Amino acid sequence: MEPLMTDTDTLLALRPAPRRRDADATRQAILDAAKAQFASLGYDRAVLRDIAGDAGVDVALVARYFGGKEGLFLEALKASFGADGTKDWDRASFARDTATMLADSPHRNPERSQSFQFLLRAATSPTTAPLLSLLVQERFMAPIRQWLGSAEADARARVFAAVYIGFLVERLVRGVALGGAEREDYIAQVAAIFTGLMAGTAGQGETRA
Repeated sequence: MEPLMTDTDTLLALRPAPRRRDADATRQAILDAAKAQFASLGYDRAVLRDIAGDAGVDVALVARYFGGKEGLFLEALKASFGADGTKDWDRASFARDTATMLADSPHRNPERSQSFQFLLRAATSPTTAPLLSLLVQERFMAPIRQWLGSAEADARARVFAAVYIGFLVERLVRGVALGGAEREDYIAQVAAIFTGLMAGTAGQGETRA
């Protein structure tokens, strides 16, 4: 004769089996929380326990997936650069499209703004600046040099990057989209600058030392 099931047995039988945490989802949650913390506080002030808390995981999982704070920072830094964006740049429309984007609010794309703030934080810390420098050369400068091509690509790419980053900083500080006649003037002038850099004619009227 089979034993009768108690109420407790019934509840246990009906309770769904615990779901296994998806490893990829866990890793991504930690990475997203880390990017937010590093963007807000910088490397030195960010705390692994707080990052783990924001991700909803135990702090031990951070070490399991990333090996520690430096490993997590490096992976978050790589993720902030993303894929090679130059592959989607259209020479015919790049200058105007970029100028229009720069005239808009930095809050239009919060994820991109957070990534840029993260990179700025990394650049100002002696601990992380060397890591950033290596990745900038690999993920940013090298694709730009290849995209620009032709003579003096190294110098042109450096000027191009400096101008682009400078405009991004100005947009971040400005905090709002431009409007009216100022917006149109801004877009026209910024587009002219990038067109000149692409053609290698920006600053051509200056005499070299």
